[in-house]
Amino acid sequence: MPFRFVHTADLHLDSPLRSLALKNPELAELVRGATRTALTRIVDLCLAENVDALLVAGDLYDGAQTSMNTALFLAGEMRRLEAAGIRVFLIRGNHDSQSTMTRELTFPANVHVFTGKAKPVQAKMLDDGRAVHIHGVGFTNPHAPDSLLPLFQQPVADAVNIGMLHTSLAGAPGHDPYAPCSIAELSGHGFDYWALGHVHLRQIHSQKPLIVMPGMPQGRDINEAGPKTVTLVTVSDDGILDHREHEIGQAVFERVTVDLGGADDWRSMLDRAGQAIGTARQAIGADHLILRVFLTGATPLAWKLRRDPEFLFAEFSNLVAGFNGCWIEKIEIECQGLTPEGVVSGPDPVEELAGLIRSEVLPSHGFRQQAQAALDELLSQLPRELRENLAGDEAAAARFLDRIALAGSDDVLAYLHGDAAEAPR
Repeated sequence: MPFRFVHTADLHLDSPLRSLALKNPELAELVRGATRTALTRIVDLCLAENVDALLVAGDLYDGAQTSMNTALFLAGEMRRLEAAGIRVFLIRGNHDSQSTMTRELTFPANVHVFTGKAKPVQAKMLDDGRAVHIHGVGFTNPHAPDSLLPLFQQPVADAVNIGMLHTSLAGAPGHDPYAPCSIAELSGHGFDYWALGHVHLRQIHSQKPLIVMPGMPQGRDINEAGPKTVTLVTVSDDGILDHREHEIGQAVFERVTVDLGGADDWRSMLDRAGQAIGTARQAIGADHLILRVFLTGATPLAWKLRRDPEFLFAEFSNLVAGFNGCWIEKIEIECQGLTPEGVVSGPDPVEELAGLIRSEVLPSHGFRQQAQAALDELLSQLPRELRENLAGDEAAAARFLDRIALAGSDDVLAYLHGDAAEAPR
């Protein structure tokens, strides 16, 4: 009989909301519960596929915020697997090491948690007489600046060897360095499959040996956009590995761009938005689609769109209500002004003021100094992970400041624009 397993990582159970824009209580509650739903669906997949094992390559928890309620939910899902005779192999990631539940929760007997010593565990015997061995290294410290690869034992001879490692590899945008190593180093260790975790974007790094970063099974904000999956792996009786991707996420974050070039009235704007949103909804099979909409193009509606953001958001919320399981997270306006005659607007006084603000005020030392102080105060009030996402380093902070300063000035100018008639109500 083949050995079959599901490989996942980075569930971040009960992760706190990472988007300040989720003002809709129903949507906020949906996102809060989505990580639990992802774990339930992973267990459902294991049961439906009658696998031998579930491999979780770290960050099952989400750090110090984890509650006993989270731990009890997790234990209940593990018992479902135990009742079906499915084993669970688990390593701890950097977020797990910050959780008291990591040390206090007693798992059912089917769960094996690897510690800092990578002693392999035999998981199954194939028909050709070769055993399948799983190796893993867990960590109790949120920081791992050095490679953990030297802690792994050599492959078991005449066996299929599977390694589990939580690592940033050679580095990934938006992720702290953690247990760094190269693909070449992993390939050279001699294992047949590497079950990785830590980087939230899915990637197959090598086919032989098979090195898989499964990504996270449920996104939590627009920076974790797109369908999220786990990997179903089959080790055949002759030791050949096959892998398939399975979508898991209940809710998918996605970006949609609506080109309003030439749209000259409110109705045509909504029609174009509806077409773009409908196309996006058809492409995503998840239960829920959470959209960030970008309005672009040259249109006489540019100022009108900015004048009343709450009304615009209400219009779009009403629009997506016609699509099953569709939500608006945020609307970004990137339109240029356009006169009814089809000319990019200016030189009216507000347009001249806009040009002056962009060329003289926003880049000035005095403005940037005051704006930076305000931004620093705002960031100091936010959780660490959200600070890292918005302004993880000096360059990212500067880009963020540029973006919000420009958007803010455009919003203020919209109220001054004499051509901007009121939006329909």
